[in-house]
Amino acid sequence: NRSQKKRERPGAANGEATKGVNGGVGATTEDISVPKDLDLIALPQLCFPGGLHIASEQREDSYHYLVFTDVFGNRTHAAVVQYYRPIQDGVQQNGLRSSSKSFRLYTPYGICVISKYPYYNALRDCLSCLLTQLKSCRMGDFEERVKEFSAKLALVPIPPPGQVHVVFSLRPLQIGLPPREGKDRPAVDLDLHLPFLCFKPRQLLQIVTSLLTEQRVVLFSCDWARLTLLAECLMLFIHPLLWQHPYVPVLSRQMLDFLMAPTAYLMGCHLNNYEEVAAETDDLILVNIDDGTVLSSRSDKVDLPDVPLAAKKCFITRVEGLQMHYDLELCHLGAGTDVNNLRAQRRQWQRELNTHIQNITMELIVNIFREVHDHLNYEHRVFNSEEFFRSRELVDQPFYKKVLDTHIFHSFLRDRLNRKMDAFTRMELITSPLNCDPFLRLRSMTESPRRPTMLEMARKHTTPESRLSKRLGASLPNLGEEVVSLVGPVRHTSFKMQMETGLRSPQKPFRSFKLPEFPPPLAYHYVQNYYQEMITLLGKAISVAAPDDSSLLARYHYLRGFVNTVAGKRLDALEDFQNLYKTDTDIFPGELVNALVDSLPEGERAQADRRPEIKRLISRVKRDHERERACGDDDGAVKRFQLPKKHMHLDEFVRHVQESGIVKDLGTIHRLFEALTVGQQKQVDPEIFRVFYTFWKETEAEAQEVALPTSALEHLEANECVFKLSSAVKTNHGVGKIAMTQKRLFLLTEGRPGYVEVTKFRDIEDVKISSTPFLLLRIPSLKIKTTLRKEMFEVNLKSEVDLWHLMIKEMWAGRKMADDHKDPQYMQQALTNALLMDAVVGCLQSQKAIYAATKLAHFDRMKFEVPMMVPKTTSETLKHKINPSSDRTSPQAVEVLLYTPGQLDASSDSGGDGNPKLWCALSDGKVVVFDAASWSIQQNQIQLGASRVNCMLGVDRQQVWIGSQDSIIYIISARSMSCNQQLTEHRSEVTGMALGELAYSCSAEGTVISWDVSTLRLRKSFRLSCDHLQSVKLCSGSLWCCARDCIMEVSKNGTVNRKISLPEEQLWTAFIDSGELCVWHLGDPNKPFQIIHLPDCAGVTCLIKVKNQVWVGGFGRSLAKTRGKIYVLNTQLLAIEKELVAHTDRVQALCSAEDRYVLSGAARDDGKIAIWKVE
Repeated sequence: NRSQKKRERPGAANGEATKGVNGGVGATTEDISVPKDLDLIALPQLCFPGGLHIASEQREDSYHYLVFTDVFGNRTHAAVVQYYRPIQDGVQQNGLRSSSKSFRLYTPYGICVISKYPYYNALRDCLSCLLTQLKSCRMGDFEERVKEFSAKLALVPIPPPGQVHVVFSLRPLQIGLPPREGKDRPAVDLDLHLPFLCFKPRQLLQIVTSLLTEQRVVLFSCDWARLTLLAECLMLFIHPLLWQHPYVPVLSRQMLDFLMAPTAYLMGCHLNNYEEVAAETDDLILVNIDDGTVLSSRSDKVDLPDVPLAAKKCFITRVEGLQMHYDLELCHLGAGTDVNNLRAQRRQWQRELNTHIQNITMELIVNIFREVHDHLNYEHRVFNSEEFFRSRELVDQPFYKKVLDTHIFHSFLRDRLNRKMDAFTRMELITSPLNCDPFLRLRSMTESPRRPTMLEMARKHTTPESRLSKRLGASLPNLGEEVVSLVGPVRHTSFKMQMETGLRSPQKPFRSFKLPEFPPPLAYHYVQNYYQEMITLLGKAISVAAPDDSSLLARYHYLRGFVNTVAGKRLDALEDFQNLYKTDTDIFPGELVNALVDSLPEGERAQADRRPEIKRLISRVKRDHERERACGDDDGAVKRFQLPKKHMHLDEFVRHVQESGIVKDLGTIHRLFEALTVGQQKQVDPEIFRVFYTFWKETEAEAQEVALPTSALEHLEANECVFKLSSAVKTNHGVGKIAMTQKRLFLLTEGRPGYVEVTKFRDIEDVKISSTPFLLLRIPSLKIKTTLRKEMFEVNLKSEVDLWHLMIKEMWAGRKMADDHKDPQYMQQALTNALLMDAVVGCLQSQKAIYAATKLAHFDRMKFEVPMMVPKTTSETLKHKINPSSDRTSPQAVEVLLYTPGQLDASSDSGGDGNPKLWCALSDGKVVVFDAASWSIQQNQIQLGASRVNCMLGVDRQQVWIGSQDSIIYIISARSMSCNQQLTEHRSEVTGMALGELAYSCSAEGTVISWDVSTLRLRKSFRLSCDHLQSVKLCSGSLWCCARDCIMEVSKNGTVNRKISLPEEQLWTAFIDSGELCVWHLGDPNKPFQIIHLPDCAGVTCLIKVKNQVWVGGFGRSLAKTRGKIYVLNTQLLAIEKELVAHTDRVQALCSAEDRYVLSGAARDDGKIAIWKVE
């Protein structure tokens, strides 16, 4: 038995440094016969798991596969071939070789190739090529042939994640190494359809369940190769959940005592040991690969909960559509004569099938855990497991009860709380019902108490089997009827239709990079020449690649960087890695580059300092490395929500309320704190909090059971939810229960179930408490006057009258503010306030309960404290308001707005929905993206460094460039909403950008750079002498640059022009600390400028031209409060046409949406975006 290690020198795909990089060929003197940190004592047993037996006849070659796991959970993979050679191959007589016809014996030999990467097919092919040589060589040459073989493999680089396959020749075969699909996914080099050939979908789901619930699972087969291949497929099927327990796919006969381990595990044994293992060990899940059965060692029946019903149905439907028979693909083809072409065809078919299977299994995991994020609190890293469990269907709860407490799920939660953008997140976005149902997208925009809508109730009581899941998403009152669409009606696509048609993921085209032939003698000089030839080939590949194919260029630069590293060309390697910033930062190998920088000798370090790009790269890598060291390896703990056990002051109370998921908004929580501490010390008793939380959850649960008659469902809108139901009361329209939705009050009559409309909140004129005589008593009642009914509606609410009075007045005030300000969030907030009142009264149960509830009557109190009348001009011009900080605990200032037009004819292959988008940069450095067709949030947050965003620019409808205070221009793909390209040439904060044939950017110190948009190459850079360059605009072929002390017209080559020539006749300027505009008449330099005074304006922050108007954003002050103001001026008359009261804080940003709408963003105290109509 001989073992050799496959050593992929450039093999770290993302951040994995190559050990011992010290120039030359690499660590050529390093002993690579035994992998580091790997105990090979048991390797002979694993190479011959069935035992070492001498045979009396020649046997077929046999391959199988191994997986080793170290104490840190890192896995190493191996392929083993067993073949037989005769013990006596002949004798020498008189110098001549003669064959002996006596009885021969054959002894087995085992060769094991070990790799860090799971390239099972490639390792098997490599061993097959080696075996053809070994069978024909003498035993004296055996070891030399094996050493030469392993040395060749050490020269093969591992491809980075993406679309480039590395192909090399080991005669007689061409062998390919497929790349990983993404940095978070392992390479797939095995046939993923094998489990579907062995098991029916239901049995396969049982095995997946046993892994997700962390059972002790044992695989059995009479073929050792199947054990590892099936086990590895299962690991891929549950990705991104990672198996964290003992994992030994192949156990030899001598290792069966491993099965006595008390922990969960996944192991594999020969089928001959089935009866023995089943008899001696309890609580095992026994998986017979050969028979396709899943049994328990305790009984014939497997005691495992079923996978959630909706996910199960979807999975089975998908699997039924798989085409897993390669012979069907060959029907129209002739007999191939080139073995490598035949193998390439088979690999292409398998690659496409593997992609389909990965999509299906990923969708299974997504459907199981889709709603986990609804119960996460990212600020405090809390998962509310009890609430998540209660929201599951009853039939699915046994499954979740076992899964939620597992290590595998805890690790999954940590990734979700870290907002990891992995394959799970991408699949969740693709398959989300929000993408198929515009109504659900509107509901998901804001946080709101969870209640079932009328649409969900109708589904619940009619066709429960048609629902894929019970989504109790957030309800956004009244948004559906007021939303402004820029592209017409939103197309509806049913989720059911999506399930039936299957996942359509376009197959990404791949490229092959063919390595040069291996050098015959593997001496230093020849190996260096081999590296140089590889570098030359990669250089040619880079030169012929399309300049705008940044993804492909990144992979070639990545490979060349690694080859330069092992060839000792450190500076060239750093230059290649620097190019990854402009092509694809996702595959930047940070740890390797840091190690490479540390290994630079003084002379090369001095050369690096003289090359600006490499110097910047070194500085940035070191800074990032220090930041990572300061943060440590801890990705943050995951906490389960627990009720408090001691008295809470305000800060503690805020944390517990936010962790509970009841409400996030700080202002609301402060008012709730005041309500729960009325008449006592300012701290909340834990028992009071427990009763309050329990009441809130019980009320939420009761809403799930509300059964409305068909007559009520017919009158209510699909997105309405019942939030409050009174006890049986008498009214002047009969006896029944008063129900409250986010839009109206109605009466559910008793006896013969019926529906009586009371009023919509917007139609209320007055609400007051009265009393009705009854015998000798007077019963408290509530009278509601509405604009649609002459008589008042009276209801005898008895002891509930005070609470209903408060709730209805709050909802009425919220409705009025929402209508006046075109902001549905006011209604949502009023609804939250009303339900909190209900919970406060329910938990306090004392005379002060109603007084405490008044502390939450926020909008009703505002109605009297501050005149909320909206000026007529503002009301007529304002169309809608949206809140980019809806999922945050407090508002963030809107720093920059960018509108990007849509593509109405966009196909599904393009990856986008074709709708226009609004990009909103907030003060915390995050970017929120809205779908401008529905004004729903499409991407909740894109984090770009830790600095503030200064400017944004839409480029070719494919990219958005974002200039930051940290001097970097981040490039976001409008299709994937991800940022994997950066421009790092600026030395100070990027302050402005403009687009023409080239893109232009400027930074504060006066530098202006022009960029080639397709290649991202710097075309020209020049510096202007000015005080803090603030913006750049392109007009009539000239650049207009605005600084604190001047405005310059600059030619594209950097020359400051003395003469000003513009197609327009005016230049508008403003002051940030004064309400004045200056209009310069550029056509007549002798004509003096004109000053326009803006009434009630303390300063101007932004201005844009829309049609023949100039919209000016600024702020005024009233009663010591800042108010956001917008002034609309006529460019011909130089007169103010409209004065709009826009926000409760200064206007920070303005942008135009195709000259049809203007969007304004406000500073932090408001933090909202207003949509204005352009006339």
